[in-house]
Amino acid sequence: MIHTITSDLDSFKSLTFGHGLNIVLAEKGAEATDRQTRNGAGKSSFVELLHFIFGSNADKKSIFRSDALTPHTFEIQADIGGHVVTASRSGSKPSRIRIQGETNHWPIKPDFEKKTGDLILSQANWKLVLGALFFDLPTNEDARGRFGPTFRSMFPYFARRQGSGAFSHPTKNSEDQSSWNQQVGLSYLLGLDASISQQFQETRDQEKAMKELRKAAKQGSLGDFYGSSAQFRTRLAVAQGKADRLRQQIATFNVVPEYTALEKEASEITRAISTMNNDNLIDRDLILQLTKALESEEPPAIANVEKVFNEAGVVLPGTVAKRFDEVSAFHEAIVRNRKAHLTGEISSAEKRIEERNEERAELDRRRQEIMGILKSGGALDHYSKLQEELGRSEADVEALRQQLEIAERIESTQVQLDIERARLQQALQSDLHERSRIVEEAILVFENLSNALYEQAGNLEIGATDNGPTFDVTIDAQRSKGINNMQIFCFDLMLSELATKRGLGPGFLIHDSHLFDGVDERQVAKALQLGAQHAERVGFQYIVTMNSDALPQDGFQDDFDVWKHVNPTRLYDEEETGGLFGVRF
Repeated sequence: MIHTITSDLDSFKSLTFGHGLNIVLAEKGAEATDRQTRNGAGKSSFVELLHFIFGSNADKKSIFRSDALTPHTFEIQADIGGHVVTASRSGSKPSRIRIQGETNHWPIKPDFEKKTGDLILSQANWKLVLGALFFDLPTNEDARGRFGPTFRSMFPYFARRQGSGAFSHPTKNSEDQSSWNQQVGLSYLLGLDASISQQFQETRDQEKAMKELRKAAKQGSLGDFYGSSAQFRTRLAVAQGKADRLRQQIATFNVVPEYTALEKEASEITRAISTMNNDNLIDRDLILQLTKALESEEPPAIANVEKVFNEAGVVLPGTVAKRFDEVSAFHEAIVRNRKAHLTGEISSAEKRIEERNEERAELDRRRQEIMGILKSGGALDHYSKLQEELGRSEADVEALRQQLEIAERIESTQVQLDIERARLQQALQSDLHERSRIVEEAILVFENLSNALYEQAGNLEIGATDNGPTFDVTIDAQRSKGINNMQIFCFDLMLSELATKRGLGPGFLIHDSHLFDGVDERQVAKALQLGAQHAERVGFQYIVTMNSDALPQDGFQDDFDVWKHVNPTRLYDEEETGGLFGVRF
């Protein structure tokens, strides 16, 4: 339980608490105007102060890092680990917790500060100590587990904060509380096997990793073709075959250093042979023409001329006959000379053809030699291109192999995760069955509290699903803010009662005035009386902050005097000094 809360801030309203129900009232000051409100008196800040002293983070937005509060130290005297211990913390040194009291039995001992003579714990170790002393948690992180319960994850169930949205749902202690955090914390506090909830989160974490793997597999050049392992296996075989063929080509490839020069020479030889063939065709045509001309060459027929003259009755003199003989001899000489010329031209053409054929045969032999060399190898740049293509193919093969491994891993792991989920659900069902008395007790305590406030107002349901345990509050009546808040009240009271019976919890339950917003005055009276009775019977402290005009004047049992539980220190709505801290910030 909490004994006192004090500060070296002169204007701070020191608070002293006793056993059972404690009500801290905020009243309207005598000189306050209608425009002033008790919502700034410090009721919610009181809860924030408790969280601050009990190790919450204090970033730059924290009120305890404001200019008005940073220099000052806030101190709590409470039962911690079976002894009355004083712990203090300031916004100027939020990572440093000063301890006074018996600490020899603590799992982590405070350090002695020679300069001040104080016992000091770091914020991190302070939370570990509180987890061990309040909730019997191991201080070793490996023993606690990655998703194990922690002090800061369970403490808000005993001191809900309006600023974190803690009054939105009975089973959530903050608006952004994760499902696994809720499952683990409530399982642990109720006495169920919290390790099952931890394993469920491990499974969800692995499934998240599988989603990241799928995302990674869909990225890159092959991302558009992402598919099953069977599809990847086919693509890999095809890509591997292509790479093997390229590798074989490179292995048998013969690099010809003068490949380009030889290729050019072969082209020139081909052109030369083509020219020779054309020249031979021309010469053969010439020979054909010369042969025909040679065959048609004949001397002139002189006797025929003489016969013509005779038939015409013309007698030629002897001199003319002599001249005809000379002309005939001349013509015969011309024919002989022409035949000799034609024969010589034919011989020259045939000789040229023969020479070309010999040269062509030599060139063709050289061309065959060059083509053999070119066929047996290739140019260096061609070899380099083959190697580049092989590199790309091998990269594709490796990418496909990795994606195949990922796809196989995803498919195999998904099957294993489905099996693991089914196993965990079965283990959870067995745990709920084996601990049915704990479950029944929680249900009955909640139902009794709920029925004391409303007729058939709500039920607590604890179930097993393939996503972990569920803790739900069902409301038969029409939902309203007031009814929902009273379900939170019943749930918190039930949780405090069962945790206290198991020796767990800080020994107190805190509710600020937001819990009673929209609640009928009769239900508020019943709630305060129920809280007082349960706290007294079970042995925990119940602290409530509320506005004085919200404190019911009737509706209590005759033997219950609510004013006996009202704290003598009152908070006021006066501008400067009336609130908890006595300053505005």
